[in-house]
Amino acid sequence: MSLQEKVGQMFIVRPEALDPDAYYNSPTDLKSLSLQSVNDRMRETATKYPMGGIILFSNNIKDPVQLMSFVADLKAFPSHPLMCIDEEGGIVARLANNKSFHLPKFANMTQLAASGKTKDVSEAANAIGSYLAQYGFDIDFAPVADVNTNPRNIVIGPRAFSSDPTVAASMVKAYLKGLQKNGVLGCLKHFPGHGDTTADSHFGYAMSRKNWEEIKECEMIPFKAGISAGAQLVMTAHISLPNVTGSNTPSTLSPMILQDKLRGELGFDGVIVTDAMEMGAIIRQYPVEDACVAAIKAGVDILLCVREYPKVFDTVVAAVRRGEIPESRIDESVRRILKMRQSVRKVNQ
Repeated sequence: MSLQEKVGQMFIVRPEALDPDAYYNSPTDLKSLSLQSVNDRMRETATKYPMGGIILFSNNIKDPVQLMSFVADLKAFPSHPLMCIDEEGGIVARLANNKSFHLPKFANMTQLAASGKTKDVSEAANAIGSYLAQYGFDIDFAPVADVNTNPRNIVIGPRAFSSDPTVAASMVKAYLKGLQKNGVLGCLKHFPGHGDTTADSHFGYAMSRKNWEEIKECEMIPFKAGISAGAQLVMTAHISLPNVTGSNTPSTLSPMILQDKLRGELGFDGVIVTDAMEMGAIIRQYPVEDACVAAIKAGVDILLCVREYPKVFDTVVAAVRRGEIPESRIDESVRRILKMRQSVRKVNQ
């Protein structure tokens, strides 16, 4: 693989990132764009700037016929990108909450897990995995492995299975297995746990004051369970842990959190993907190009939702060529990504 091909594998982008005419200042602008089909500008960008994956959001989805056509055309790009989506169930369900789709709708995860029966969660995830596979999706950025311990949390709340880490752990495993039955890869999010925060990292700085011992006794329990259940992806949170790292650096950019804790202590050897790099906790503190380079140095394998994709792509390639990022570091991530892609091919054969 060329350097450009390898770097491209490390990006999962919105369709809008491939169309120069679909520029947006913030995700709220995307509602008016409704990019729902491939055009020549996108094909040209995808040829010059290959990507490892594409993630669809509600504004990219009209109805079943449109979605099937759009996914097929996107997968036909030269890099054969993996198709990704956030379909947790409950309030975050891009397909099930679209009135044009007649799909099973599920309660929020807290309600679904309230019975204490993993069977309820497994059946929901099995249904979600089934229809995602039908529409050509390879990766579902779910389940939420956060423990909802802070009643003032405004971003996780009912998306989490429980405020009890042991309950959350059993439900995370059940959800992952439900997706896996249908050949859809799940993703544990948001490491190292967004459930104890009061701020929303979509809009700006968010942090937890817990130390690592406290985090190990709570937040890490569902993540450990998910990893033991075969999770191949873990998504980072842009939250800061000053009483762990000694700084306000977001976890996405922290070698201590990603390499020492996630890879070292938890033994995770799969793919680390960032939360969206267009979120306020990143772009309000750093130029996005600098943040993406820092994330790779910290141990990230895939950068998600980079708004100015060609610009950031070129920045990463340039950083490798001048030696700021060793090409061996890129190779490490690409090997993990290709291993993951191989498992996708096997389950879809």
